Amino acid sequence: MSNLKSEVKTITVLGTGIIGTAVAKNLQKSGFKVRVWNRTRSKAEKLQLAGIIVCDSPQEAVQDTDVIISLLKDGSAVLEVMQSIEECLSEGTIWVQMSTVGLDIDALTAFAKQYKLIFFDAPVQGTKQPAEQGQLIILASGSISHRQAVEPIFEAIGKHTVWVSEQPGASSRLKLALNSWVFALTHGVAESLSLAKELGIDPNLVVDVVTGGPMDNAYFQQKAQAILTDDYTTSFSIANAVKDAGLVVSAAEKQALQMDITRAGQQRFQRALDQGHGDKDMAASGLAGKNR
Repeated sequence: MSNLKSEVKTITVLGTGIIGTAVAKNLQKSGFKVRVWNRTRSKAEKLQLAGIIVCDSPQEAVQDTDVIISLLKDGSAVLEVMQSIEECLSEGTIWVQMSTVGLDIDALTAFAKQYKLIFFDAPVQGTKQPAEQGQLIILASGSISHRQAVEPIFEAIGKHTVWVSEQPGASSRLKLALNSWVFALTHGVAESLSLAKELGIDPNLVVDVVTGGPMDNAYFQQKAQAILTDDYTTSFSIANAVKDAGLVVSAAEKQALQMDITRAGQQRFQRALDQGHGDKDMAASGLAGKNR
């Protein structure tokens, strides 16, 4: 591993949201030299305290870098930023695409091929706390012959890497399927607790009954506690949930597949967004239940 780390010395992280910030910090802690860029610079400046170089432009950030990691809002944002740095790209540069982009991954794969980049499609499963703890699950697709170069990076930011395919694009498709399940769980918890409350039943009793039984899991406990304590500190925001649920629905439509639960869940997230809860954790789905 030490030889591989000596080959990959500098890593550029484009995008320092919740996940990007944690990724940059964990890479720095693992001995990599890290440079970052964020569209709103002020949101990245705190990383300077960790010894991370904060750049004013993506062009500056990718100068003389060994690996580019993109963690931006969506596929359009990723492509726009990569096009803006195309003159800085050199053949053989490693690009690890970790944003949730849905089927836009195909356009990003084509861009990587055009500029002869070594491309890894590697979205992550996990939110704020796992990211900060270096416990993300990496869903990776890419060339077997270059995997050794990125494995130390994945080890620095995640607890487990699932190698999905040699072909980029497979991981982003898997991420859509996983997100549909996450959203169903989120809405299920929110609706169950809301219904109990509106029927005059203490919603804590729902948690009491589920705890320790076959329906129990850590995610249920986490989201239930957020709702019961009215603590919507963001791990994954309502605004991002609206975007990602839309990616799931769009991909399903292209396959002539009806996603009734995800579509309804997207509408529920949208109501929460319209009510001003966009920056709250997606557990705030529970705030969108009242229709009177």
